[in-house]
Amino acid sequence: MTLLVLAPLRIEARAVSPALGAGSQLQRTGMGPKRARSAAARAARTAADAVAVAGFCGALDAALRPGDLVVATEVRGVGGDGVTVACPTAALLAGALRRRGLTVHEGPVVSTTRLVRGDERARLAATGAIACDMESTWLAAASAGRPFAVVRAIVDTPDRELHDPLALAGGARSAFRSLRAAADVLDAWGRAAGPRTVALASPRASCAGVERAVEIVEQALEHHGPGVYVRKQIVHNAHVVADLERRGAVFVEEVDEVPAGATLVFSAHGVSPAVRAAAAARDLNVIDATCPLVNKVHAEARRFSRDGYTIVLVGHEGHEEVDGTVGEAPESTRIVADEGDVQALQIEDPDRVAYLTQTTLAVDETDDVIAALRTRFPRISGPRTSDICYATQNRQDAVKALASATDLVLVVGSPNSSNSRRLVEVAERHGAVAHLIDDEASIEPEWLASARTVGLTAGASAPEALVQRVLAALRALGADEVFERPTTHETVRFKVPGPAERRET
Repeated sequence: MTLLVLAPLRIEARAVSPALGAGSQLQRTGMGPKRARSAAARAARTAADAVAVAGFCGALDAALRPGDLVVATEVRGVGGDGVTVACPTAALLAGALRRRGLTVHEGPVVSTTRLVRGDERARLAATGAIACDMESTWLAAASAGRPFAVVRAIVDTPDRELHDPLALAGGARSAFRSLRAAADVLDAWGRAAGPRTVALASPRASCAGVERAVEIVEQALEHHGPGVYVRKQIVHNAHVVADLERRGAVFVEEVDEVPAGATLVFSAHGVSPAVRAAAAARDLNVIDATCPLVNKVHAEARRFSRDGYTIVLVGHEGHEEVDGTVGEAPESTRIVADEGDVQALQIEDPDRVAYLTQTTLAVDETDDVIAALRTRFPRISGPRTSDICYATQNRQDAVKALASATDLVLVVGSPNSSNSRRLVEVAERHGAVAHLIDDEASIEPEWLASARTVGLTAGASAPEALVQRVLAALRALGADEVFERPTTHETVRFKVPGPAERRET
């Protein structure tokens, strides 16, 4: 795929040109709106898969400093040229630049007909724009429906204004270096553009247990107001946690961080009896958001312990769900993660062994561990039904269906999400190149350069809204066909406890 870069000034073109690869093109446009309009008309007829504007700009936001990069989320004209053009791949491009160690800001860029100074700079800043230039809005017409991006480097700021754009000095050196460092990322972004197919896994994203847990916190905030405490992350997704924090939830690691008498929500991963006792000792108003399927495993642990079994828990040591389950029978529970751990087990009574599993494991790998347990302990007992939750299994089945039919699989989920990481592993075991991404900003443009078919799914702790954000970025890069590939239909819903059910006893 090819990129057309538009640079108004010679110094801006010099900054960008060394990093552009074969097939990419660079055009000087000249400074100001009149030259930008003429250049856009010419560029619109130039063959390229994507169009980008690269150059310098002035900061409107006082927090921006010379050399900082601005990736426009939209460009706006002023006065009679008050058109606004969106740049929907801004987050993806900005994320790639940040991973290169560059200081990047995302926001609206306003294009003006003259240099902006003093009060006018403050007035434009009040509109929400973070930077200004004299060309980008008019150059946007060059995209002619192709993917479009704007990357500008700050050359002057409200406290250090530039009065003559042709007499660049001071901040221009920092801006030049930053623009040069950004050029290869911009080139990679251009090579990621082009037509492709996106196959959506179905089912995907938030499961019933996650939706229930988040709704419990939301209802608690509505009832009690800001200051509802949550032990650990309510679910393992950074976006969900950040959103609830903005609305007044306070996330803590342990019960002793919660003021006596306050409201505390237990996360979806469950807690040990010791944590429940600590909350009761502080007279906390506890709301239990533990997933019902995790509660099932806890009940099984209590039953096996009561009946005198040594419990082998298949899972990842240190995971909150595993910690909670172990807490039901700490003296009689052993944790194993793989077949090697099974062989190393030392158990006093091999005829009195039971196994349980973490709910978010990869089904295939867990089956192998259970088979090893059955070989080592032929009389081993297990749960009445599989501990791996329906949503985990369904999402793994769905990603298997994508893996062999796509060039790339993107799994939306946070790094601490066990079920999301398992989806990546499942996709890789079935022949796909797969990556875990928190959101569209996590996508490396290079991944997309040769991917004509992209599979897209999300872990059970990631909201569907994040999938749609990633899909919007892929569409903006040229994805022209999107279809769902369903493997099953989920109807499970878990009841949210009413006020009378929430207090722990």
